[in-house]
Amino acid sequence: MNPYCTRRGFLKAGITAAAGFQFSYLLPTLNAAASAAAVAKAKVAVIPCKTYGPEIAGAYKSAFDYLGGIGGLVKNKTVTVKLNLTGTNFTDFLNRPVGETYMTHYATAAALASTLFQNGAKRVRFVESTQSRSGLSATLSLADWDVNALNAMGKVEFENTRNLGTAKKYAHLKVPDGGRMFSALDVNEAYTETDVMISLCKLKQHLTAGVTLSMKNLFGMTPNSLYGDNAGNEEATAGRGPIHSPFGFEKVKLPGLRDGELPKEPTSRVPRTIVDICSARPIHLSVIDGITSMSGGEGPWCAGANTLQVTTPGVLIVGLNPVSTDAVASSIMGYDDPRAPKGTPPFHFCENHLALADEAGLGSADLAKIEVLGKSITEARFPYKKIAGV
Repeated sequence: MNPYCTRRGFLKAGITAAAGFQFSYLLPTLNAAASAAAVAKAKVAVIPCKTYGPEIAGAYKSAFDYLGGIGGLVKNKTVTVKLNLTGTNFTDFLNRPVGETYMTHYATAAALASTLFQNGAKRVRFVESTQSRSGLSATLSLADWDVNALNAMGKVEFENTRNLGTAKKYAHLKVPDGGRMFSALDVNEAYTETDVMISLCKLKQHLTAGVTLSMKNLFGMTPNSLYGDNAGNEEATAGRGPIHSPFGFEKVKLPGLRDGELPKEPTSRVPRTIVDICSARPIHLSVIDGITSMSGGEGPWCAGANTLQVTTPGVLIVGLNPVSTDAVASSIMGYDDPRAPKGTPPFHFCENHLALADEAGLGSADLAKIEVLGKSITEARFPYKKIAGV
């Protein structure tokens, strides 16, 4: 068994089921501003939240109050929320609904949307690249999401970003510093035709990237049609094997891939790609669901490599800078140094994308430079099981 697993292997095992808004700012300008303000935004709220009931709304309010409110961020704006579905198989896992183990939970998305509209958001768009040719709203309905309730909150849209979707062309995003794996990326226009980008994810380990939090969540914004096993086909739904490893995909030309010698191992390629994506498409708000989650990997497809189990940290982790937010989250999971070098858990086999992001100027992963509000890291600490590779 390889010391890592990928969703591509899981998909091949057959477990998954078969625009007029004008961009209101320039991404290069945004990147420069984001880098300059990274340290100033190093505030992370850690809020106790034990269930997916009404207390979630209060947890969001507390988090945003600690961060100084979000009205200034979202009022009269289009807000895009990147979900973390990791597939389209919504069968209960570990005797829990998938939203309680490894996918975005409906309740966290609904409470977030409600809070955004209460704070003046003009439009909320949910996005995710799925392994289904159906529209995102139809896929979410299959997952028992109350899509009608979401629509009733205000102007809500859904976009499956696995390909062009409703757009006529892909958006071309340059990586400001030239990148580590990619110098540019082509993505669905939903990721650029927006004012605010939110990453809504789970508190999980990852067998290839160490941890999968708000930054790793954006790995899924790369279209299956351009970066997947069947790249070059607008009907493609397969996973992103060519990004993980070039072997077997030598004829696939990935848009924006850097020239020259690049690493071949997934444990280097994936972390570097994460940083390039988050540099090209900055995250304005990170929301990490640690109410309940799972340890041992990022999904059921990791069962062959590690023992998977339900975890109940009972917290919602929210921050304005994704590097700092993910650093605090990883520490809550039991990892003392978010900037740990390769060879140190959770980055046992892989390069540390948090450290790479810190070096790239995307934010601070140094806990000494991050203001933690609400519960302290010590109070919230919920060590994940130490397992091989994570």
